[in-house]
Amino acid sequence: MAQKPTLEFRAEAVRVALTSGLPRKQVAADFGIGFSKVSRWIQQDRRNPEKPTVQSDLEREVAELRKENRMLREEREVLKKATSSVNRLCEIMGVSPRGYRAWRSRPACRRQRTDMVLLAHIREQFRLSLGSYGRPRMIEELKELGFDVEHRRIGRFMRQNSITVRRNKKFKATTDSNHRFNIAPNLLNRDFHADESNQKWAGDISYVWTREGWLYLAGILDLHSRRVIGLAVSNRMKRDLAIRALHIALALRRPPTGCIHHTDRGSQYCSHDYQKLLRQHGFRVSMSGTGICYNSAAVEAYFKTIKAELLWQRSWPTRRAAELAIFEYINGSYNPQRRHSALGWKSPLAFERKAA
Repeated sequence: MAQKPTLEFRAEAVRVALTSGLPRKQVAADFGIGFSKVSRWIQQDRRNPEKPTVQSDLEREVAELRKENRMLREEREVLKKATSSVNRLCEIMGVSPRGYRAWRSRPACRRQRTDMVLLAHIREQFRLSLGSYGRPRMIEELKELGFDVEHRRIGRFMRQNSITVRRNKKFKATTDSNHRFNIAPNLLNRDFHADESNQKWAGDISYVWTREGWLYLAGILDLHSRRVIGLAVSNRMKRDLAIRALHIALALRRPPTGCIHHTDRGSQYCSHDYQKLLRQHGFRVSMSGTGICYNSAAVEAYFKTIKAELLWQRSWPTRRAAELAIFEYINGSYNPQRRHSALGWKSPLAFERKAA
């Protein structure tokens, strides 16, 4: 049975439909609901403009405090009843009250103390990874800290303590292949391995929804270390967005002649200005086939990571707030800390230092 949409979900869908300028069919597809349902919600909101669709922050906070207060009262009552029934429970279980009290006051054994220390490190690493590390990456972090751990043990700790990675999914098309610009062949041919830095670059454009509208981000990766070397954001998906990201990557790396630059066939990357800049710096231009996302799998995986670990975890009130969070995530977590399976569970910066 499908879960009933929450008031927050409904309000966000109506807000996007009324303010984003996108067709209602596109909005319905992005949110995974029917076109008729979006239209009905909009009509209901227009008929009842005074009735709020979402509780205010103050109302939600009051409701949460009341719930917490009720739970504390219930726990206190349970403890009062439990104290009077300890003797009866000991009688039923066939143990003495004195032995029960001795067991309660007995210090934790060595195994229990080790488990508590390990759990504290798991919680800390999960917090530092912004809630993105599952069992494989968590094990690599713990091994680097000096723990001799097993997959099943770490999986059990994380499961018992509700340490789980959250994932969401939204979609919006960003590639405009309907243009008359020249198309380059696919030189990369799904070979995302590079022996050293500045051999192969890959770029793409993605997006995030804010209450001010869409925010688009263009990124460029060095496929040797999967490091983000170029990043730019804008409220418009024009060629200047891609050009700014390329300028940043060029200023950081100054690649030699012959470096492969791979993108999709979007009009931003096929434009005369962008291609002119690539020729000036001696790039070998490579482009994916139409509608074949596997040809840009490395950069697609990067955008999926930043969306799942950051952008989908909260709503963004302004484009500026999302922009600051994105740059903080890239420079503070993704490049220097986040472990990649393709790099032998090392971070991009650690992999580059080892290669050097």
